[in-house]
Amino acid sequence: MAFVIRCCYCGSIESALLTSPNRLIKKRRNDFLSHPSRQLELSKKCWPVSPQGNRMERCKYYPLLLCMVAEVSVSDNLLQFMKRKKDYIEEQLNRSIPLLDPRLGLIYESMRYSLLAGGKRIRPMLCIATCELFGGSTLTATPTAVALEMIHTMSLIHDDLPAMDNDDYRRGKLTNHKVFGEDIAILAGDALLARAFEYIANETQGVPAEVVLKVISFLGASVGYSGIVGGQVVDILSEGKKEVSIDDLIWIHKHKTGALLKCCVVTGALLGGAKEEDVIRVGEFAERIGLAFQVADDILDVTASFEELGKSIGKDERSDKATFPRLMGLEESKRFAEKLVQESKYLIEPYGKRAYYLEALADYIVSRSY
Repeated sequence: MAFVIRCCYCGSIESALLTSPNRLIKKRRNDFLSHPSRQLELSKKCWPVSPQGNRMERCKYYPLLLCMVAEVSVSDNLLQFMKRKKDYIEEQLNRSIPLLDPRLGLIYESMRYSLLAGGKRIRPMLCIATCELFGGSTLTATPTAVALEMIHTMSLIHDDLPAMDNDDYRRGKLTNHKVFGEDIAILAGDALLARAFEYIANETQGVPAEVVLKVISFLGASVGYSGIVGGQVVDILSEGKKEVSIDDLIWIHKHKTGALLKCCVVTGALLGGAKEEDVIRVGEFAERIGLAFQVADDILDVTASFEELGKSIGKDERSDKATFPRLMGLEESKRFAEKLVQESKYLIEPYGKRAYYLEALADYIVSRSY
């Protein structure tokens, strides 16, 4: 039986096999754990532990705390893919923001605090997987994949601010403004947004300039008033209103959440050299998984715990926000998410086995537990 496990110490997501109710075999850095001092604790503990020092070395010798063991209907191949890509993405993110001047230390720490706080890294994975689908390489997609995670992090920092959702926790840690103050948090988000475009322009190698320009243009539209910002504005204006319809809610989240997820797939396709009709096809695939992602988030806000999500739960209900479970009911929301995923997978059937990881990631989006 395959499981996804999140390490409380380093935040890594790894695969494991449950061989009996009390025995867990966990593959970690190509070595099975055998040292008697490294006890596996299967619990629902919170995971706000920040890595200190050399993560790999400290994880090697410190007790291994497993904060969450969640069964998911994904293959071991996907778990290995996610682990491999996540480790690579974390390494690239760590390199992406150098300290240019000691006087910039505070903003540097604030940016890195949220960017390196863990997370699923689904967006960069989607970008890389799509690029590889069309014959591109991981290296080709890496600058854009990193930029997408920077922008996603910016959106989380700003979303957590008192003027927005006013959240105290994100990924099991205090939100950026709780640590650095509202002023620095706002500027850290702004800096990550700017750095994202700079990073694509400066770091993308071996790609025609006109393709890089298309990637930057599509990313800009996805973030701006016709994308994330537009969706966020309509979401704010809809709070507390009883007349919000399902169509309104779908529009909000196609922009607020779905626009960036679609951008991950479309930019990956562009970088991989996809034809225009293929870019359109995978874009439609991404629209559906983007909406399914938000439906799953709304469901988890109702069904999951703080320890599982690492952030406040039930916040949407307390804020009187329209959500899919509120408008459709919990079970119908689950069916809707599954329907979206099935439609998305049908769209990429023509690519056969080459689209395996995109299909598997679509399944993961609705089966995840955080």
